Amino acid sequence: MKNQPCWRDLNAQSSQAIVEELAGAFQSWFEQDNSDANPPGYRKHGEERPRSTITFKEDGFKLDIKHQQVRLSKGKNLKDGWSDFILCEYDTGPDADLGAVEDVQQVRIVWTGDHWELHFVCKVAIDAADSSGEKTAGVDLGICNTAAVSVGDETLLYPGNALKEDSHYFRQEEYDTEGENGPSTHAEWARQKKSRRQTHYLHALSKDIVEQCADRGVETIAVGHPKDIRADEDWGRHGNKRLHDWAFDTLIQHIEYKAEERGIEVERVDEYELATSITCCACGMKADSNRVERGLYVCENCELVANSDLNAAENMRATVTLSPSEDRSNGCLAQPSVRLFDKSTGRVAPQEQVCP
Repeated sequence: MKNQPCWRDLNAQSSQAIVEELAGAFQSWFEQDNSDANPPGYRKHGEERPRSTITFKEDGFKLDIKHQQVRLSKGKNLKDGWSDFILCEYDTGPDADLGAVEDVQQVRIVWTGDHWELHFVCKVAIDAADSSGEKTAGVDLGICNTAAVSVGDETLLYPGNALKEDSHYFRQEEYDTEGENGPSTHAEWARQKKSRRQTHYLHALSKDIVEQCADRGVETIAVGHPKDIRADEDWGRHGNKRLHDWAFDTLIQHIEYKAEERGIEVERVDEYELATSITCCACGMKADSNRVERGLYVCENCELVANSDLNAAENMRATVTLSPSEDRSNGCLAQPSVRLFDKSTGRVAPQEQVCP
């Protein structure tokens, strides 16, 4: 395909990016067991070829901000009389200024249906907006429930069902097609697909957590950091595998930089040192027996009934709350608002908006 005339005169990285996108789309279509599914829309319509987005990376373009021109490099297989680049003039409009960005990382040519547009992918320094308030929040991270958030008088629960489903499906696809001499092409595809979907999920989740905290006027977020959990003990073959796949550090980093953009401070809390999972957030009693079941916490001393992850989140919130005045009795800690990842939209939404 790269030897076709319409591809051969592109920059090498640009043609490679189109081939990879096209190959990935067709491979995904051929692998699915659905006779009603339509193939990717890369076919010719009569004599008209489809117009793919063309990406020029840093070595494929040269930007002249002063004269508002960009030079796009072409390929090496040039015909007589052809230049080795395309010179384009651009107009960013009144709301954008390329001179104000730190770096232009890519230039993309996008077909809109009747004309071509230049899209500049830029690295931009964002001034932290002070949208914080006086409230505090605690965040407990986990595997079954990816996150539990307590803001004192409100609690939010983020089940990890979507992430676990993807992990199970693509890992099975990877194992079933593993080659004798290393990963097969399909196994490598499954591994990369799983990684991309997990990355998107963590970005969507961290964005929603920070937005929910900002909407409630949160000034400081305390996030549990189970930094030594993988070295504590042997959790068995399945347990060790789940811990290995648990990207808690990545999720914390996403929360930190997204919160910084909102002017919200994030503090990491050592879960092991404070024993947040076995400590009652109402009376402070510590007992392993208080965790009656995986998701249920019942205090033998004060009879608090709570979701165990939210109890831990409230313990973390207490570390950044100087004089907590909230009533930690039964209520929101036992019946949180549930927010689910919607695969159809790729966003996090309240449970009633996701479930039919």
